[in-house]
Amino acid sequence: MKNNNLFAALRAAFPKDLDAVAVETDTGLNYSWRDLDRSTAMIANLLQSLDLPPGARIAVQVEKSVEAMMLYLATLRAGYVFLPLNTAYQSAEIEYFISNAEPSVVVCSKKNFGWVSKIAFKAGTQNVFTLDDDRSGSLLERAAHCSDRHEVARRGADDLAAILYTSGTTGRSKGAMLSHGNMLSNALVLKDYWAWTPGDVLIHALPIFHVHGLFVAIHGALINGSKMIWLARFDPKLVVQKLPEATVFMGVPTLYVRLLAEPGLNREACRHMRLFIAGSAPLLIETFTEWQERTGHTILERYGMSETAMLTSNPYEGERRGGTVGFALPGVSLRVQDDAGQPLPTGEIGGIQVKGPNVFKGYWRMPEKTKEEFTADGYFKTGDVGKIDERGYITIVGRSKDLIISGGYNVYPAEIEGYINDMPGVAESAVIGVPHPDFGEVGVAIVIAKPGATLDAEQIIAQLKAQLANFKIPKRCFIVGELPRNTMGKVQKNVLREQHKALFA
Repeated sequence: MKNNNLFAALRAAFPKDLDAVAVETDTGLNYSWRDLDRSTAMIANLLQSLDLPPGARIAVQVEKSVEAMMLYLATLRAGYVFLPLNTAYQSAEIEYFISNAEPSVVVCSKKNFGWVSKIAFKAGTQNVFTLDDDRSGSLLERAAHCSDRHEVARRGADDLAAILYTSGTTGRSKGAMLSHGNMLSNALVLKDYWAWTPGDVLIHALPIFHVHGLFVAIHGALINGSKMIWLARFDPKLVVQKLPEATVFMGVPTLYVRLLAEPGLNREACRHMRLFIAGSAPLLIETFTEWQERTGHTILERYGMSETAMLTSNPYEGERRGGTVGFALPGVSLRVQDDAGQPLPTGEIGGIQVKGPNVFKGYWRMPEKTKEEFTADGYFKTGDVGKIDERGYITIVGRSKDLIISGGYNVYPAEIEGYINDMPGVAESAVIGVPHPDFGEVGVAIVIAKPGATLDAEQIIAQLKAQLANFKIPKRCFIVGELPRNTMGKVQKNVLREQHKALFA
């Protein structure tokens, strides 16, 4: 019987020469494929020596390091469930995740051991280890005494491999349960769709507590036996310096904006590059165009979420259309429906629903919520709002919870943001809905100026009035220095709504 453990598939793709470099770090350290194999075996043996229950969760909140990646791979290898936690989470959040997931093992940074271990032990966690980004900590000290040989645990395609807590912009975070089969199917589809080839080298500059950096990037490189140039944190100068040694780069839109600010970014620097991929947040059309002009490369935008890994992508061969997320990936069925659950015609905006081998099994210990989020015929309601054009390209226009219902009319913030972002001197904007005594809800625009530009809030509103229906016009506009963002660069509209909720009270 085939072992469907995701690690088995990744391990099978390692190159024949195990002494070749698998990971080159920004501190000058190189790890061979043999190092990855041996180290993951030792950590897997340590985990298995702890006598954990079947399906035990391993919760991890540590800084990015190659050892942290090895801990992830070792968790898969030993057949346990990996639970990555954002390094920005504070005690109240960690308390919630630990009480909700009931992990058997918690791994944290040494500096947080005091408070994290207190929370973990109180919740009944038996084992708390430390791991720092300088190859130190009790996890590695204990693993050093374990054998470097390990037989990969047998797992079925439907067995749980990871739980990812969604960012929880409404209410409590939900734990999306991803199986070995969900992640392997996605890795294999992307390997073909993005034309990964022998000799590809990936610059890994993303955090690894999120789908993008942990699954899309790491699985992409490993399932292709490709070397990674590993940056502990994103440094635009260093990325530009490393581009000539690489072929693939994945980033969130903020990273592309910061790279464009580097004078060294030009066609010469990108001459060996094959593919630039963007996701996790919308890419401004201006960034898309400027990147084309500066580098001669067209960024490939794709769309995915914690619950589904990747869902759509612009084509590798063929037109990559700015402002769209391309087509549904092979094996993924995607449709746009209205609130009543009826299919919408081409070009109409509605709720995006998906089905496929990559779509998760449900939310951890939330059967009611899980049931609510799936349709009777098995489609997952993504909560994203979008449309499909006559050529099949998909455009995301926002989250359904960001939808503003003003005087009974539906207002899509992304549409208005598009008009504001096109105005001279505007760097970026966010449109949110706030309570209003007459209309129920109205729009408020928060706008950032480009460096050196001066913007007039009244003028922005006046310009919109010349372009859009009156019910879509924001009632107020504010010019600010920056927008609140999460670690993946997504604008936190919930924070903005909270800040402005009493404007019309």
